[in-house]
Amino acid sequence: MVAAITMFTNSFCLSSSSTFLNSHAVTTTKLLSPVSLYANPTARPREWFPMINATKTSHNLIYFRPFKCPQPASRLLIQCNSVDTAISLWWEAGMLFSVFREIGLNEKETNLLLGKNPTLRSTSLDRIRARVLALQSVGINGFALYRLVIKCPSVLIAEEIDPVISFVRDDLEGKVEAAQLERLFITTEARFLLGFAQKVKLLLHHEVPQEKIAHVLNNANLNKAICCKSVEELERTIAFLKPYHGIEIIVRRPAILNYDLDSQLIPKIRFLEELSGGDANATGTVLRKLPAILSYSLEHMESHVDFMKSYVGLDDREIFKIILVFPNVVSASKERKLRPRIEFLKQCGLNSNDIFKFLTRAPLFVALSFEDNLAHKLGFLVKIGYEYRTKELAVALGAVTRTSCENMQKVIGLFLSYGLSCEDIFYMSKKHPQILQYNPGSLEEKMEYLTEEMGRDVSELLTFPAFLGYKLDDRIKHRYEVKKKTAGTGMSLNKLLSESADRFSTTEQPKSLVND
Repeated sequence: MVAAITMFTNSFCLSSSSTFLNSHAVTTTKLLSPVSLYANPTARPREWFPMINATKTSHNLIYFRPFKCPQPASRLLIQCNSVDTAISLWWEAGMLFSVFREIGLNEKETNLLLGKNPTLRSTSLDRIRARVLALQSVGINGFALYRLVIKCPSVLIAEEIDPVISFVRDDLEGKVEAAQLERLFITTEARFLLGFAQKVKLLLHHEVPQEKIAHVLNNANLNKAICCKSVEELERTIAFLKPYHGIEIIVRRPAILNYDLDSQLIPKIRFLEELSGGDANATGTVLRKLPAILSYSLEHMESHVDFMKSYVGLDDREIFKIILVFPNVVSASKERKLRPRIEFLKQCGLNSNDIFKFLTRAPLFVALSFEDNLAHKLGFLVKIGYEYRTKELAVALGAVTRTSCENMQKVIGLFLSYGLSCEDIFYMSKKHPQILQYNPGSLEEKMEYLTEEMGRDVSELLTFPAFLGYKLDDRIKHRYEVKKKTAGTGMSLNKLLSESADRFSTTEQPKSLVND
C-alpha cells in the first residue's frame, strides 16, 4: 500500500532520528544536514529542503532516499510502503531525545545511556516525563537531575520511587534535602525503597517530633538507617535505646540509626554501662552529652580505659566519672595528649587520687592544644610567681583551662594597673584560683565600686579575693547599701558577702521591725 503522509515534528534533528532508526534495523542513506522541521515557510532558511522517498524492499528493510525540492517548505512529505511503524519509531525517538536534551544530556550521552539501558526505549514518554517532573518537585533539578540520570538511569522508570517522592513531597512538605534524596536514589536498590514511608512513620510513632523528622532524615544515611533495615530491626533499635534517652539521642545525632544494633550499638553501650556499675541513667547522660561517642569502635574505648587503669591507676568507677564529666576524653589521642598530660601532672607531684580529682574539675586539660594554649598559660603563671613542677602550678593551670590566653593576659594586666604586684596576684590566685579566668570588664566594674563607692583599698582583695566572684548588682551593691545603714562602711567584706541569703534576709530588717 502506497501512502502519502504529511507529518510535522517538534524540533527534532534528523541525525538523531537516523541513529535511532539504525538501531531498529532500518537502513538509511546519508541524510542532509539537520534542519528544524518547524521552519518558517516564508523565512527561506535553505535554498533546498529535504524530502524523503521511502520504499519497502523484499528484505523488509526501509530505505530513505533524500531528494531536492525546488521550493522551500515547512513540511516533510513522505511517500512510503507500510512505513507506519518506522514513522512511529522515528517520532518516539525524536521526543525521547528531546526529553534527554531537556535534562542536559547531549546526543552522544543519550545514545550511550539508551544502549546500556534498553528498557528506557520501550518506556512511554509520558511516564518518563512524569518521573522527571516528580523528581523536580522535590528539588532535584538542573545539574543534580542530570547527574542522577547519568549515574542511575533506572530512576526514570523504577516504580518503587514514586511512593518515596510522594511521601517526601506531601507528608514531609518537601523538607528532605534534594542532595539527600539524590544520594538515596543513587546508592539504594529500588527494591529497598519499599516501606520507606512506613519506617519514617515508625519514628514519628515513637515520638520523634514532627518538626525534627526532616532534620533526622537529612543527617542520617538513608540507605543504612532506613531502607536496608527492616521494620522489625528499626523497632528493636528504638526499644533498645529507650532506657538511655534514645529518641533524644537520635534527634541530636541521627547518624546513630546508621549503626547495626547487634554488632555495634549493643556492645558499645553495654561496655559503658558496665563501666558505670550498671547505672543506665548515668550511661544515658554520657550518650546525651556526646552521642558521637558511639562512632568510636569498641576496641578504641577499651584501649582508653585500659590506659587510664594501667598508667594513671584509676578504677572503673573513677574512669566512668571522668567520662561522665567530659565524654570527649575518649576522643583524645592517648600518645599525643593523654600520656604527656598525665606525665606532667605526675611531675607536679600529683598521685592517682589527685589526678582523678584534677580531671573531674579541669577535664579540658586533656583536650587543649599544648603549643597554642597550655604553653602560654604556663608562661603567665610562672611569670606571676608559680614554680614549675609543683602542685600549686597544676591547680592554677587547671583553674584557667576554661579561659582564653587573651582573657588571662587582660586580667593580669588589669590587676597590675590597679597597683597590685605579680606577687599580690600570685597570692590571690592561690587563695581563689578562679580570679584568673573572670571577665576583665566585670572585674574592673567591681574593683571600681570597691575603691570609689565603698571607699576601700584594693589591697583588701588580698585577704578576700572571692569578692571578685560575686555579682555586682545582686549581691555586692544590695548588701552594702543595706548594711552600711546599721554597720557603717567599715564592715568586713568576707562577712558582708559570705553570709547565706536566708541568714542575711533575717538580719537586714531594722531591729524595731524584728521586735514587733
